[in-house]
Amino acid sequence: PTPVLAYAIRHLGAVAGVEVTASHNPPRDNGYKVYLGDGSQIVPPADGEIAAAIAAVGPLGGVVRPEDGWETLGEEVLDAYLARTDAVLASGSPRTARTVYTAMHGVGTSVLTAAFARAGFPEPVLVAEQAEPDPAFPTVAFPNPEEPGAMDLAFATARRAAPDLIIANDPDADRCAVAVPDASVEGGWRMLRGDEVGALLAAHLVERGASGVFAESIVSSSLLGRIAEKAGLGYEETLTGFKWIARVDGLRYGYEEALGYCVDPEGVRDKDGITAALLVAELASVLKEQGRTLLDLLDDLALAHGLHATDQLSVRVEDLSVIADAMARLREQPPTSLAGLAVTSAEDLSRGTDKLPPTDGLRYQLEGARVIVRPSGTEPKLKCYLEAVVPVADAAGLPAARARGAELLAGIKRDLATAAGI
Repeated sequence: PTPVLAYAIRHLGAVAGVEVTASHNPPRDNGYKVYLGDGSQIVPPADGEIAAAIAAVGPLGGVVRPEDGWETLGEEVLDAYLARTDAVLASGSPRTARTVYTAMHGVGTSVLTAAFARAGFPEPVLVAEQAEPDPAFPTVAFPNPEEPGAMDLAFATARRAAPDLIIANDPDADRCAVAVPDASVEGGWRMLRGDEVGALLAAHLVERGASGVFAESIVSSSLLGRIAEKAGLGYEETLTGFKWIARVDGLRYGYEEALGYCVDPEGVRDKDGITAALLVAELASVLKEQGRTLLDLLDDLALAHGLHATDQLSVRVEDLSVIADAMARLREQPPTSLAGLAVTSAEDLSRGTDKLPPTDGLRYQLEGARVIVRPSGTEPKLKCYLEAVVPVADAAGLPAARARGAELLAGIKRDLATAAGI
């Protein structure tokens, strides 16, 4: 798993690390992730310097290939990582939550099940069709738990096994998805959004007395900032990606809406789907002992901070010029209102801000909502991140607030697509 590499760099005192992976993308998108000696992913100017060095190499046929000069490590690094995973759990905490788990044809199964066994959780029920590594990802079009259909086998397994929750990793196991029983939805199981899991883990860490800084990328829900403020904790926003989140001074917890959570920054300075799964299982166990669920805690957070509803408009393209044209259109003719909400500010993030370096993106603040538009850094997609915040007076008002949040998000999505010409 990618987080084991990120851990190993610091554990071994290495100067860099390289992970070859398709991550959560189709097999043809295989590539590699590069880390430097602090255990976090590269940022400028290192990325440009590495790219220039690659370009200077010339034809592969002229490269001398050595026969030796390396060491193949045994299991000791993995054992050290697994020993470190215990650090994310509270001593003596409940460990009763029952899970269904899928590795999505990736490398997570053996490591996650070993971590759960060490911690004393019930053995996860595996989604058998997806438990073993298979680089062809045969049961899914995209091996990303967020993609439609990717979790169908996990849902089917859960309907047979009746666990407390479903946990999924992407193939390189740095992302963690969570689904919960919900009788109100077809099939009886609901995927939690990354923003929901991010808030749940933050609330759990606050309840455990965490100190330090909570951080997230600008495309993630503003709810984290409200949780941190109420708890008297530091809070930072960064550009998209854990290469930025991991560099926040004093970081205690970081998350990104795309199912990434850093719950042990001293051990792994990157998102880690294994330790995040452990922390989710601990939280579910604590709530189970109280006769409550993750959905109950989400209700509590909505009552305390307002209902934060999030969604994404994501457009996959064959021709990258479609993305460039949409960004240009929005820059030239920024919307003045979306879903009937006035746009109160429009920022072109390519110019940078007082807190953020320049990036290709646009940010709109609305009366009770927020929108960020950016090209994906890893896929041929234009991604638009939407959030609506609806006040809630009491528990009786939650259904109406959810309906209003969904209505606003649908309207924003519709109007933004029109404005961008997509």
